[in-house]
Amino acid sequence: MLEALCAHFPAVDEATWRDRFARGRVLDADGCALDVSAAYRVGAEVRYFREVADEQGIPFAETVIHADAHLVVACKPHFLSVAPTGAYVRETLLTRLVRRFDNPSLVPLHRIDRDTAGLVMFSADPGSRAAYHALFRERRIRKHYLAIAPPLPDLAFPHVHRSRLERGEPFFRMREVPGEPNSETRIEVVARGAHAWTYRLEPVTGRKHQLRVHLAALGAPILHDRLYPVLQQQRPDDHARPLRLFAHALAFDDPLDGASRRFVATPHFAVAPTPPE
Repeated sequence: MLEALCAHFPAVDEATWRDRFARGRVLDADGCALDVSAAYRVGAEVRYFREVADEQGIPFAETVIHADAHLVVACKPHFLSVAPTGAYVRETLLTRLVRRFDNPSLVPLHRIDRDTAGLVMFSADPGSRAAYHALFRERRIRKHYLAIAPPLPDLAFPHVHRSRLERGEPFFRMREVPGEPNSETRIEVVARGAHAWTYRLEPVTGRKHQLRVHLAALGAPILHDRLYPVLQQQRPDDHARPLRLFAHALAFDDPLDGASRRFVATPHFAVAPTPPE
């Protein structure tokens, strides 16, 4: 098994894999630690939880908005990933909540970008998970975001923006292309300032980076956006300049009892001071 792992993951040297075996980090399908001498077998299931050396800490705390036997709703800070990805494994909202609630069954029901702050809903019970997943799959949950971006005085509001989004270059960016729309965002103005407005965004669809791409396409890129409309040079996070995008509200009829539920969080940034006309 050691030789197979080394061959499959050539970027990880044999000494590192031996250390992971020794610390019980390589498991079989039943969750039991495998010995470094474990034999390779076609069809065998091996579980390994990725590690990142010198993982950067995120100096911001999440806030739990709601918790019951089925759901956990948390307000994620900027710069914290929802789940392990890329350079972040321990410093994720999921890892923090699993530790806080001592519940390894927690699973995020949807995602928001690492740069975006705000509400994320988690399933706490595998038995009811499918019912809550269906809310997102069938678009039976309403999500509202707040964003600060340049004014759009020539656009009539409320405004609906539809476009076709596809992967761009590099792979982690999205772009608008000609063709049948596969994304839709409803946009309203909440407050108007001299140099920036606060917008309420309702994504009807849930495409990657949809809100960021749509506002940039309208000529109002979200404040401090490092990806749109132009990809900025990669650099360490500037905690004083977070993306001004916040997942503000979630509303739905509970699939278990039919009750109307709504969760709201307050953004950490101030909205533009002048109210809309």
